Amino acid sequence: MALPSAASPRSANLNLPNAITVVRILLAPVFMWMLLADDGADGALRWAAAALFVVAIATDGIDGAIARKQGLVTELGKLLDPIADKVLTGGALVALSILGELPWWVTIIVLVREIGITVHRMIVATDHVVAAAWMGKLKTLAQAVAISIALAPLYLLLGDWIFWVNGALMTIAVLLTIASGLDYVLTALKASRRP
Repeated sequence: MALPSAASPRSANLNLPNAITVVRILLAPVFMWMLLADDGADGALRWAAAALFVVAIATDGIDGAIARKQGLVTELGKLLDPIADKVLTGGALVALSILGELPWWVTIIVLVREIGITVHRMIVATDHVVAAAWMGKLKTLAQAVAISIALAPLYLLLGDWIFWVNGALMTIAVLLTIASGLDYVLTALKASRRP
């Protein structure tokens, strides 16, 4: 008679942190629609889109904290979590570029880095899942702050100087995006040379 086995990988993946991550992915098209629906006008829909983005991106820390505290870290979660971040931030950057509020070259640089690394993660996922490094997490935080400020029409409350602040924050986010991408590639190359 066979002994009952531990929870299967499939059932282990059905947990609260992974559900939060999936909801974060599903919120991306919703906030993009809200942002683009009124052609970027600075009314209630724009504020709501910015608030939804902030809430969605903030769940990144929540799902990770729950997973670690409750012992619910899974390989699927490690794979989905950075994808959710990329869908949210990438969607926001594309929407801002469509509205003419962010140069397309910024969006393209970020998307090339994010899509390239996501594709690589999926290719090597059959062997192992590459968890996000500290520089990647810092990059995600910088992108989240810069995009949040770009989405909210804060100049209505604070004045035009906020555009300079947002430009500086977006520059830092782009530089960290490039640096973390290079760090990822170098780490992956070193790992592939190990026996």
